[in-house]
This record gives sequence, structure tokens and C-alpha cells, in this order.
Amino acid sequence: MIANLVQQAAEHAEEQNPLIPPGPELLVGAIAFAIVFFFFWKKLLPNINKVLEERREAIEGGIEKAEAAQTEAQSVLEQYKAQLAEARHEAARLRQEAQEQGATLIAEMRAEGQRQREEIIAAGHTQIEADRKAAAQSLRQDVGQLATDLAGKLVGESLEDHARQSRTIDRFLDGLDEAAAKAEAAR
Repeated sequence: MIANLVQQAAEHAEEQNPLIPPGPELLVGAIAFAIVFFFFWKKLLPNINKVLEERREAIEGGIEKAEAAQTEAQSVLEQYKAQLAEARHEAARLRQEAQEQGATLIAEMRAEGQRQREEIIAAGHTQIEADRKAAAQSLRQDVGQLATDLAGKLVGESLEDHARQSRTIDRFLDGLDEAAAKAEAAR
């Protein structure tokens, strides 16, 4: 049976070229192709073109939107950079002002400290001078009293006269002061 089929196929193959179909099949195929082509041309092709046009418009619109967004982003970036540069400039200015104010404040505080120091020293000198005068006065009185008592014991009589006693003490101490001044000048 297989041999029989092979023999029939070989006979048909010799009669007809396998690349060229028989005439009726070619006619039916051409009519079917024309119907399908007409259907595609009238129905599908406009829809396909419409969809492609919509996609192209959407893509172009998306590109335009992206370009607009990119342009806007670039302008925002430039504004941001300008604001950042301005903020840096302002910060540098404020830092400089703070340094200047700090230096001025330090100078003022030093001057105030120096003034207070000088006031304290002057008050100390004044107090020392007042204490020295008070000590000298007290010492004068004590030395005078001791000298009067000693002179009274040596002389044998009381030197109770206060005015005379004061003059004697003052002469004695003035003499001591003159001797100390001469010794100081000799140095």
C-alpha cells in the first residue's frame, strides 16, 4: 500500500511543478487574498493608522511634556543655585559681622576691665595712703607720748602741757623726716 501511494505521488510529481499551483487553486487564492486585502484596507488599516497616530501624538506630547518639565526643572535648579549662593553670601556676611562684633565686644570688655583695674588700683593706693597717714598719725601720737613720758622721767618733772608737748613732738618728727629725706636723696 505504501508503495502504491509513493508511485502515485511520483506520477503526479512528474506531471506538475510543485512550485506552481494548479490554475483553479491559484484563482481561488487570488480572490481570497483580494477579499482579505480589501477587508484589511477598509477596516483594519484605518484603525491601525488611527492607533499609530494616537501613539505618535501621545509620544510627542510626552516628549514635549518631558522637555517642558526638564526646562522647568532646569530653571528651578538655577533659582535654587542662585538662592544657595545668596544664602552662602548672607551667611558669610553674618559670620563677618559676628566676628567684627565679637572683636569689638572683646575690645570693649578689655577696656572696661582695664578701667576697673585702674580704679581698683587707684582706690587701693588711696586706701593705702589713708592707712599710712592714719598709721603715721597714730605712731606720732604714740611716739610723742612715749617721748614725753621718757623725757619726764629723765628730767624728773611732768611734761603735761599738751601744746608744748605737741610742738616738741612735731619738731622731733620733722627732724626725723628731714634726715630720712636727706638719706633718700643721697642714694
